Amino acid sequence: MRQRVACSRCDVEKPLAIVVQGRPLCQNCRRILERNPTHCPSCGVVRVLAFVDENGAAVCASCAGQRPTFRCRTCAREDNSYGARCGPCTLRERATTLLTDPSTGLIHAQLAPLFAALVNADRPQSAIYWLRRPPGDGPRLLGQMARGEVAINHETFDRLPANKSFHYLRDLLAADDVLAPYDARLERMTPWVDNFVATLAPEHAMVIERFARWRVLRYLRTTAARDELTKGAIQAARTNIRGAAALLAWLDEHHLTITSATQANLEHYLTRARARTTANDIYRFINWARDTGLNAALNVTTPPQGPPSVTMSDTKRWGHVELLLHDTRIRHYVRVGGLFMLLFAQPLTTICAMKTSQVEVSNGRVLVTFLRTPVEMPPPLDELIREQMAQRGQASYASRNTQWLFPGGTPGKHLTTENIRRQLVERGIKPQASKHAALFQLAAQVPHPILADVLGISTTSAGRWAALSSRTWGHYTALRRENEPNTRE
Repeated sequence: MRQRVACSRCDVEKPLAIVVQGRPLCQNCRRILERNPTHCPSCGVVRVLAFVDENGAAVCASCAGQRPTFRCRTCAREDNSYGARCGPCTLRERATTLLTDPSTGLIHAQLAPLFAALVNADRPQSAIYWLRRPPGDGPRLLGQMARGEVAINHETFDRLPANKSFHYLRDLLAADDVLAPYDARLERMTPWVDNFVATLAPEHAMVIERFARWRVLRYLRTTAARDELTKGAIQAARTNIRGAAALLAWLDEHHLTITSATQANLEHYLTRARARTTANDIYRFINWARDTGLNAALNVTTPPQGPPSVTMSDTKRWGHVELLLHDTRIRHYVRVGGLFMLLFAQPLTTICAMKTSQVEVSNGRVLVTFLRTPVEMPPPLDELIREQMAQRGQASYASRNTQWLFPGGTPGKHLTTENIRRQLVERGIKPQASKHAALFQLAAQVPHPILADVLGISTTSAGRWAALSSRTWGHYTALRRENEPNTRE
């Protein structure tokens, strides 16, 4: 049992961890010192300031003429402690052990990019923690790949159980160019379709499989190619497939098929017989059935889009702006993303997919391009954006040097909209209402063609908002002419 002494730093009697210059330290105070190195006031090097010089000032071991207690025994650095060695050295050793090809004694050639990404991690402790996870998940599979026991390709993951650990490793390998790029959400739709179709009657399974592969999955692939695939799109696709299967089951109960059903049957299903199915759930399926000639007599109409609505006052919107500008307890990326929505009417899906190339910092100004036209950011939002560019969000160690302004925890991917949405809603900020309130105010101040160009919305949509705000701007040219100084005089 360790000796209990009064710690010289916290003045509490605890088990002795270490003695520095004759001063006892407890384990907690030792860890605090190790994990908070800073520039030594004497030599300027980032080290642990656990010692004092002849004047009583806190300095590093070298400047105090003492043995360097906190140095890494491998590289002598003190700015990233991880026990007897620093985090980077510990990480390099463990990554080398895991990824070495026994046949060559070197890092497996195909896994070399992953090795480089791991050992250059901004937060080596996070990577070490991931490598230490229990066997049966990603790190174990990596070791099998390095030893040549498992092929390093997408087909390997297709054969594995669907779990978060294997999904993360696959994303990690794709992000580091070990595997070819792929869209994880889209790839996971195919096995979902297979499993769902397997639960259906054979005659229904044939129809649903054709519909899913040739209409739903094709649409998702096209959307993914434009980098516009969202979680909501995936959920809607599954709802469409379930809705189609539910309709076929109801038709079967009434001794009908999709080819023999009439418009009257369909309307009866939607108005009286359905449980939770809506016209939107089967709209895509009915269109596919008509387009393919399966049943050209069926038609589903969706309600026409109504005029835009505003449910948030401008006073409340500016209250939300003040909260995000000044409340440092809110995560930094949530503040920046929320302000883009409240001030510039940007949807969260667009915000999360923004790239660092859309931000220009020069001559003391911060310019952000949402579509084509750079917009100068006002203070203090400009400073928040500078900070976001320097340290972007809660990205994992594998997301460093990413192109995304808001990198996510999935390697190579941007932040999900649900991440920001949830944290905004928790503070009473409703994204849809906030975006509409911003559009309403901007449409009253800016001509709708310019508004469309700056915000990245259609001119039709901008026109609808201009009409709602009672400013169609038809007199804009004349107004400009009236306000221009008379240069002829």
